[in-house]
Formats: sequence, structure tokens, C-alpha cells
Amino acid sequence: MKTLTYAAAFALAFTGQAMADPAEGIWKTQVDDGAYAHVTIKTCGAAVCGTISRTFNASGEYKSPNIGKQIVRSMTPVGNGKYEGKVWRPSNNKVYIGKIDLGGDSLKLAGCIAGGLLCSKQTWTRLK
Repeated sequence: MKTLTYAAAFALAFTGQAMADPAEGIWKTQVDDGAYAHVTIKTCGAAVCGTISRTFNASGEYKSPNIGKQIVRSMTPVGNGKYEGKVWRPSNNKVYIGKIDLGGDSLKLAGCIAGGLLCSKQTWTRLK
């Protein structure tokens, strides 16, 4: 019986790792208005969400009031490394239609208006 219990615990532990979303991790944003951030992306229900965990400017790391705020919101996977949801831009405090195109350690994020026809894009780099 002990062996069965250990086997079940082992299987559950590795099932959780195997089910991790490929977008999960810590990502470095592109510079926007003179600053950039590290964003921690985790699953949030059936989607992924990203929270600003660290911020940097030309002088180095600083404590932005945006630390802890969610920048990537409810991005749902739609297949082939693509996600759709919402994205918040801290510099103007607006929420846009969001799109992610994930490829290995590169994440292309778009914030769009006009039903997704006009988009501003950034490429983020995976740190961890």
C-alpha cells in the first residue's frame, strides 16, 4: 500500500509540471517610455496572467508604483503558441485587446484597438 501511495504522489507531482503553460515564467519587456520591467506570467484559471514584479530605468532598478499590477490579463491559449485576452499599458493607464505569439524564449505581445486592426507591439525575452 505504501508503494502505491508513493507512486500516486510522484505521478501527481510530475503531472503538475507537465501541465505548466509554456508562457509561464519571468519575462523582460522592451523599453517603453524610458523604462522596462520583469513580468511574472502564471496560469490564472484556464488563461495566463502577468504581473509586474520588478522595474528598471536608465539608473537601474527602481520601485515603480506599478509593481504588483497585472499587465497581461486573462490571455487564453488559442493554439500554436498564440493567446488572446487583454493587456494594460502602464504609461497611459489603458487596457487594450491583447495578443501573444509565443516562440521558445521570445514572446511577441500586441496591444490593439479597432477590433485588433491597429496594434502596438513589443517583443519580450524569457529570463526564467
